[in-house]
Amino acid sequence: MSNLVVREASSKDTKTILKFITDLAKYEKAEHEVLATEETINKTLFAPDTHSYALICELDGVPVGSAIYFFNYSTWLAKSGLYLEDLYVSPEFRGKGAGLKLLKTLAQIALEKDCARFEWSCLDWNTPSREFYDAIGAKSQDEWIGYRMTGQTLLDFAKG
Repeated sequence: MSNLVVREASSKDTKTILKFITDLAKYEKAEHEVLATEETINKTLFAPDTHSYALICELDGVPVGSAIYFFNYSTWLAKSGLYLEDLYVSPEFRGKGAGLKLLKTLAQIALEKDCARFEWSCLDWNTPSREFYDAIGAKSQDEWIGYRMTGQTLLDFAKG
């Protein structure tokens, strides 16, 4: 019988985390946007004052997926929330419960930390993931439109 385990990531997992980040970006057709390196992952995810965290899912001791998350805040509820930045399971291991185990672990962390919400985003074209999220009872927030500033736009706006 296979043994599926979720554990906190450590700096020893940096190379694996970068691979999962890159593989996810390839899937999302955005590999060119990945600027993360082993060094920057170590400096951010595993710094003493980090605000971001990672989990690794292993099947029989082999890393098969990861989740990267952080805590945000709801002003209306006056409570923290857990935001899942990335969830990734290697294609050859999908359908074996790794994604579900990672999500359940995150939900448990959210409850342990007294979070009011557990949220994430999914690309509109990612039908397999959206169907999976719907099947576990998650509700899409279609009334909200995400906004983002990066790069030169962010620099110009901050200076202006």
